[in-house]
Amino acid sequence: STDLTSTVGYDSIIQHLNDGRKNCKEFEDFLKERAIIEEKYGKELINLSKKKPCGQTELNTLKRSLDVFKQQIDNVGQGHIQLAQTLREEAKKMEEFREKQKQHRKKIELIMEAIHKNRNLQYKKTMEVKQTCCCFLPCGLMVIIHTHDAGAELNTMVFLLCCKLYDSVISLADRSYQQNVTTLEKIREEWQKEHIKACEFFETQECERINYFRNTLWLHVNQLSQSCVQNDEKYEEIRKSLELCSIEKDVDFFVNLRKTGSSPPAPVVYENYYNAQRNAAAVRSPVPVPISR
Repeated sequence: STDLTSTVGYDSIIQHLNDGRKNCKEFEDFLKERAIIEEKYGKELINLSKKKPCGQTELNTLKRSLDVFKQQIDNVGQGHIQLAQTLREEAKKMEEFREKQKQHRKKIELIMEAIHKNRNLQYKKTMEVKQTCCCFLPCGLMVIIHTHDAGAELNTMVFLLCCKLYDSVISLADRSYQQNVTTLEKIREEWQKEHIKACEFFETQECERINYFRNTLWLHVNQLSQSCVQNDEKYEEIRKSLELCSIEKDVDFFVNLRKTGSSPPAPVVYENYYNAQRNAAAVRSPVPVPISR
């Protein structure tokens, strides 16, 4: 802007920096919320693996696989709790970075605020003196001349004295005007120099913010990927355990554990309690053959 007192450009920069700080705060809050979700999920997985029955009457190799399964689910839960702690630490780092930038910016903003105030006051003072020189004093002179021409009771000597006095006032006002313009120019040069320095500082700070934000987001995604890889490694342990599960061994284990003998029960023989001879000659079934596997 060509207006010396305008702060439109400066205000736009400050607004952009405030928006950037707000964006960092939003991501910081996102990390905190994600940490709450991860911790809650992790605790629920641990409670599930410890309290919920899951094939508790299984035997042998399948039972061992189920034990590995529940243990690894517990480990997955612990991993999510650890991830939650990591996310909180990253959120804390983002907060510290944001506050650090805020404090550094505050110093520059205070300097610029003082310079803007001083510049605006001097500009206002200069314009007031200018107004006096270009409007009020010439009008006063015209009044004196007009009064003399109209035949007022002012002799030539008084008129000349008034003109001389007025000339002194004009000279004094002009010097004051020149001094104010000179002072304003010095303040303008100082403001311009500090404005450039402030803009360079703000640019450097914004580059640092964008770089930090980008790297933090990248790290966050890497942490999520690492969590997925670690979880898959735990699930792989379950798969390895299931590969060792043998259907035949589990069936044999159950049979050996619960078997009641190697031969089936003997058949029930008919006995005739009314005819002793026939009863003695009753036909018997063959001897049971032991069951072999």
